[in-house]
Amino acid sequence: MTIRTAETSPLLYARVAGFTFLFYIAAGITSLALAGRTNVTDVLSLLTSFSALVLGVTLYMITREQGPALAMLALTCRVLEAVSGEAAIFFAVGSMLFSWLLLRGRLIPVALAWLGVLASVLLVVILPLQLAGLFGGPTSWSASVTWLVWLPMLVFEVTLALWLLIKGVAMPTPNVAPPRAD
Repeated sequence: MTIRTAETSPLLYARVAGFTFLFYIAAGITSLALAGRTNVTDVLSLLTSFSALVLGVTLYMITREQGPALAMLALTCRVLEAVSGEAAIFFAVGSMLFSWLLLRGRLIPVALAWLGVLASVLLVVILPLQLAGLFGGPTSWSASVTWLVWLPMLVFEVTLALWLLIKGVAMPTPNVAPPRAD
């Protein structure tokens, strides 16, 4: 029998991830609203970078049993998101991989996981096109298409955050062979 401590509890990781999603969204939107106030936006940028790291680790801990290599790649994307000038594409790829693992393991409701996969794929496709100058240019927040492609991700992340805070994740029980009677 395995006893899980609070330190290794999937519920703890889920709740930390849920809170961090909400904090990350609030800091990001506030940063957009306060664009031009460098001292404040610099602090918010630091907080969002740290949030990306916390999300990477907590989501890795939740999804690693569903696909260790994909979970590690998704974690790496979240780390690059925290330190890269092209953070949005790393965010999108990391989100796509984590959403796929959440879906694969049935760790959250299937419809919610699919929303995450589809919202992420949309970003993975559109963001490079914006970098190439299409759809209003590189992540231009003045372009309506930018808001339209980010809206499904916002809905997914807020819903996921609340789900993780309230319900946690459904952790499948590992298949353990019964002890052999020799």
